[in-house]
Order: sequence, then C-alpha cells, then structure tokens
Amino acid sequence: MKMPRSLSPKKKYDTPSFKKLYLPLADILLRVPKLKSKCNRPLQMEFEHQLKALVFFHLEEHTSGRHLIQALQEDDYARNNIAPPEGIQKSSFFDAMSDRGLEQFLFVLQELQKQASGLLPKKFPELGDLVAIDGSLINAVLSMYWADYRDGVNKAKAHFGFDINRAIPRKIFLTTGNSGERPFVSQILEPGQTGVMDRGYQCHNAFDRWHMENRHFVCRIKANTTKTCLESYPVPANSFIFYDAKVQLGQPGDNQTEKPLRLVGYRVAGKVYWVATDRFDLTAEQIAQIYELRWNIEKFFAWWKRHLRVYHLISRSRHGLMIQILSGLITYLLLAIYCQEQHGEKVSIKRVRELRYKILNETRAAEVEYPDSMDQHMEPELLYASS
Repeated sequence: MKMPRSLSPKKKYDTPSFKKLYLPLADILLRVPKLKSKCNRPLQMEFEHQLKALVFFHLEEHTSGRHLIQALQEDDYARNNIAPPEGIQKSSFFDAMSDRGLEQFLFVLQELQKQASGLLPKKFPELGDLVAIDGSLINAVLSMYWADYRDGVNKAKAHFGFDINRAIPRKIFLTTGNSGERPFVSQILEPGQTGVMDRGYQCHNAFDRWHMENRHFVCRIKANTTKTCLESYPVPANSFIFYDAKVQLGQPGDNQTEKPLRLVGYRVAGKVYWVATDRFDLTAEQIAQIYELRWNIEKFFAWWKRHLRVYHLISRSRHGLMIQILSGLITYLLLAIYCQEQHGEKVSIKRVRELRYKILNETRAAEVEYPDSMDQHMEPELLYASS
C-alpha cells in the first residue's frame, strides 16, 4: 500500500541553486531576535519557516496564500525543503501572517541591505548618495477597513526609499492610501543623502526644513511656480539646459522659501522640466541626470510587482500586508546578491527564470536518483515510524 503524500516521510533534495540564493541569510538567522509564542502552546511555524515559505512564494510567482499552502502540502520539493518538518496547516500559516514576525522581518531586511551595499557596485559615485523617494498604491478589498482611500474604494500606500546607485530598496513605510507623502522624506533620508522626487513632493517649507536638516534634494517643481532670480549662472550654447540660477520660490510674504536654492530648467524631447535643488556642487547637466535617474524607482516598482507577485494579497491585516512587502523586498535583495555573485550583473527576469529552471531541474534529478520505489512496498505504519 502506498502511503498518502501528506504522511509520507520527508526527503531532502539537493538543490544547490536555492541554497546559493538563500545563503546570505545564514549568518543573519543566527542573530535574528527569537520569535516567541503568545500563548502556552509551542509555535507551529518558526520564523525561518515563515521566511523561507514567503521567499518561495515570491520566487515561484504564486498567486495567493492558498496557492502557496497547496504547494507546501503537495509539491514534493516545497513539502520536503520549504515547509516546516511537521508540515503546514492553513490556520498556522495565516495566524503567523496576521500577528507575528514583524520585528524579525525588519531585522533581516536591514542586515541584508548591509550585505548588498557592501557587494553591489556603486554606479554614480560622483553624484553622491542618491535616494529616489516615491509612493506606491496597493489595491485593497473592502474588508480591509484600515486602508482608507475614498468612498467605496480601499487602498494602502507603501512609501519607499530606493538606493539609485545600487538599485536596491532602502526604507519602507506602510499607510492608508490617502496619506500624504512629504512627511516621510525626513524619515527615509539620512543626513547627507540626496532625495530625488517628483512634483508631488514640492513644498517650500519642506525645502527649507530639509536644508536645515542637511537632507539634500533634487525635486521637480510645477512650471507655474513663482521664481525670484537672485543670481544667474552661464548656460552652454546649444545645451538642452536653458536655465540655471540661484532663486527663491513662491510669493514673497506668503509661501516663499527662506533659503535660496538652485533652479535648473531643461528640455528633453520637447518636454520642459524645472528642477529645484540645494546641490550647488554639481553642474546643471548633472542635476538633470539625477532627476532622470528617478525613473529607476518606477522601473523597480513595475518589475517587482510583475515578477515577484508582491501585491497579490496573502493577508488582509495591516500587519500581514507589511510582512508580505518586507518578504518581497528580502527576496529582491537575495536575487540582487545572487545575480551579482553568479553573473556579475543586476537583477533581470532572464536570470530569475534561469534560477527557477535550475531549481526545477535539480529537483527532477534528485527524484530520479532517489525514487520512491521503496515507499510503494512498505506498510504505512512502518514508513511513518522510520521517518
């Protein structure tokens, strides 16, 4: 008699490709704060099992939490190498998502960022420490009452800081969909860094405050903003730059900036851009280049959401959604480190698919080397006792 798959003994598949991807977490997991049960019962799912399951979720493009649970129960590789030793129940997984692990996921993300920063090349060192800042809306269901957006529509919003030089995410804050974005700039930026932002972040009081905090900025402004020129700088002939000056922005006595700043105007493909900054140490062309690099965060959002299924809701609680986003960021950092170490290049869907195929082929090879022929001839009681 063949034993039901859910009760059959576990085998460890030799999948070196997944081990290479997961390797940067080995030392971090030794130092991560201990996850404690909130009752007298022992945990059914330890933190590392939750982390590994969610990395697997994003890597394999699962479409829901139930899809992941089914894979952990029925897919031989996932059941043997990803799921907890005693298996995983739907209730245990969703309980873990709803109220546990936030401190641990934040710790892992921060430590992994340090590893990635030391490994990944810095692309634009002459431009300084650049951090693109933007928000990303996440569609929510009506039962997610905490994700207020407007009547009849719920959305959450993730506020990101993105390291432009190394093409990796830095900081993340989760709010309701109708929350403002400007207040998070000072929380995302460290002193000495340069925030790169779109027009939605234009605020003359904030420009003064960031200047006082030594938080630099390169921010596109609205074309109709009042400009008081204090000093003009020469612009090369035939340049796409048409304006470079020290200015004050806003109406005098109303919303005018107290600190003079620099304003660069340029034209690309017939479109005019006005960019305000406190960076007087760079050329106007470099300021334009920095703002152009802001699009890297938009490319990151599109790639991350499309290929890692980050916004396919696993949990409807604010805590669970934050866990899901953090695990998606951790997976992206693991892929960034893997692609740099194995191929000397940045993350691409080509390399991610290649990794998926390697894991699949290694799993198939293990099944051929260690067939289940013995399982089919052993009695269930004997099999279970020997596992």
